[in-house]
This record gives sequence, structure tokens and C-alpha cells, in this order.
Amino acid sequence: MKFFRLLSRLPLGILYGISDVLAFLLLHIVRYRRTVVLENLRFSFPEKSPSEIRQIMKGFYQDLADLFVEIIKLPALSPDELQKRVRVTNPELVQEKIRAGQTAIGMTSHQGNWEWIPGAFVQKGIPVDSIYKPLTNSFFEKVMYQIRSSFGAVPTPMHTLPRQMAARKHIPRLIGLMSDQVPDVPEQAYWTDFLHRDTPFYPGAERLARSRNLPVFYMEPVRVRRGYYEVSVKLLAEPPYTDLPPGTILERYRDQIETTIRNHPSDWLWSHKRWKHWRGKYAKVGAKLT
Repeated sequence: MKFFRLLSRLPLGILYGISDVLAFLLLHIVRYRRTVVLENLRFSFPEKSPSEIRQIMKGFYQDLADLFVEIIKLPALSPDELQKRVRVTNPELVQEKIRAGQTAIGMTSHQGNWEWIPGAFVQKGIPVDSIYKPLTNSFFEKVMYQIRSSFGAVPTPMHTLPRQMAARKHIPRLIGLMSDQVPDVPEQAYWTDFLHRDTPFYPGAERLARSRNLPVFYMEPVRVRRGYYEVSVKLLAEPPYTDLPPGTILERYRDQIETTIRNHPSDWLWSHKRWKHWRGKYAKVGAKLT
């Protein structure tokens, strides 16, 4: 733990030097999930040439290494520096809900630096419960929990969300959810087309929005340049949901993240085994969203 605290105190310039070395090692020496990355990119961008795919892959490994050092740096950033490095372009859309005493859902993706986003919203006066999937390694889980608690964000393991909803029901806040990775239980997933393939999505965000009558926003993270990001808030849906067909919220979310990925292809987490399940195996089951 002390090692990561000491590392976080290094200037970002030095950390980015470490990132350059790490990116080279991941891509050329370790070849970290290189086969997975290439397969995901080729299926997702069939129109791109092999050289274009390789260029995106190279950018991905550099962005992944940058993400690693930026996560380590987060606790050592000052509030002013975080606001300078993560610009929320229109926080008023969420602030209006908070001032009205409403809790809202913020859906984002594994794009750019998602770990800096909760703190940036807290700095705008928006309490954030950041929902995440715990790591299996207890040491690194503890490290990440402390990092994610920076600036007053409240990290919330996925399995504790119902209990957290009850315990903090008196606090209007933003519930941050990332639904762009493969669900643990594909039998209960919502299936749709995404980047040219049948893809299961976590149904929890839409289910929560409908059961609690919560508005849903998409937080689009864009890497402006190294170490600097912009987050745009876009309304996906708001209650009442009586006339909104099941799946609409997730379909709108799917459309938004697909557009973000196509505009900024190297910034998404291509090393994740996103398509390890296939729809046919689960054809007779699916998520109940109402």
C-alpha cells in the first residue's frame, strides 16, 4: 500500500515515462491479450485495413498503460488539478435533479479514464455512488477501494447495491454504472447487436431505473489529449416509463457507447473478453426489464 502512495506522489511527467515503457512491454514483450485485442478490433471494424487495425491496437496499449499510471496518481491530485484534467461540459443536467431531491443513474463505459470521472462529478457538488465489480485479489481490491474513494466518491460493490440503495435513500446522488462488459450471468442478460455481434448487456441499470423511477444519463468520456478528458452528459430517459418499451434504455445506451467507440476507437477496453458468450445458447431466457 505504501508503495502505491509513494508512486502517486511522482509527477505525471515521470509516470508517463513509466507508461511508455509499460506500453511497449505489454504490446511487444508480454503481448498481453494481444490475440483478444486483435480479434475484437477486426470484428468491430471490418471496414478497416490491417494497418489501421494495428494502429488502433498500438494506441490502445498506450492508453491502457496511461490509465494504469493515472489511476495510481488519482489520490495525489489536488481538487483544482482534477477539475482541470476532467472537464464536465454540462453538469447542470444532473445538478438540477440533485437540487430537486432526485437520485439519478449515470451510465458510462470503459472508455478513456473512467476512474477519474466520479471525483470530477463530486467536485461539481454531485454525490456519487460508483458501482463496481470487486477484484478477486483482496490486496488489490483494498488498494482500488481506497483509490476509488478519492474526493468523496462512494465505491459500491455490485452485490451490495440493493442494501446501499436503502441505506442512502435520503441522499440525492448520482449512481454510476458501467454496463458495457460481459455479464456474469448471461442467462439473465439483455441481448442486442453491438459492434456487429450479438452481445449480452447487464440489465441492472434499466431495471433499477424502472423500479425506482430514476432518470438515466449517459456520461460520454472523451480523451482530449494525454491526461486530459471531457465528459458530456446526455439524457437517455426519464420517468414515467409506462409507455417506454422494455429494453429502450439499454438500446439507447448501446447506441451512445458505439458512437463513442467509433469516434475514439483506441480508448475502449479492447482486452476484455466481451464476446465469450453466444446468444443461441441462451435463446430461451433473457432479462426481465419491467
